[in-house]
Amino acid sequence: MEFVRRAIESLYHGKCTVIQRKSFFDEGTKQTKFRDVHVITDEPCKLSFATTRATVQETGAASVSQGVKLFLAPEINIPPGSKIVVTQNGKTTTFQQSGEAAIYPNHQEIKLELFTKWA
Repeated sequence: MEFVRRAIESLYHGKCTVIQRKSFFDEGTKQTKFRDVHVITDEPCKLSFATTRATVQETGAASVSQGVKLFLAPEINIPPGSKIVVTQNGKTTTFQQSGEAAIYPNHQEIKLELFTKWA
């Protein structure tokens, strides 16, 4: 089965960085503040895109949406609520996880959506 994993990972042309928002106590201001902490850096991955047309037509033109999946090694744990920055084919995009990871023996798939803001 190792050859299957190597074959899948040969398709990984991107790198992802996973960022979490962590709280800390600022002694100077005596306030709890937040900072971004990189929990995973430059992990090999692959983005996959699927464009779908909506079947229901809203006021005027039918809408088009894009589904995005992240493929990476099955042992990588991306904590819920993380920001995921992916660089692939010279383009860097920031996402957030939109569902539970589908974990398989040789890889995992995570549905993503564009990052809008911290929850």
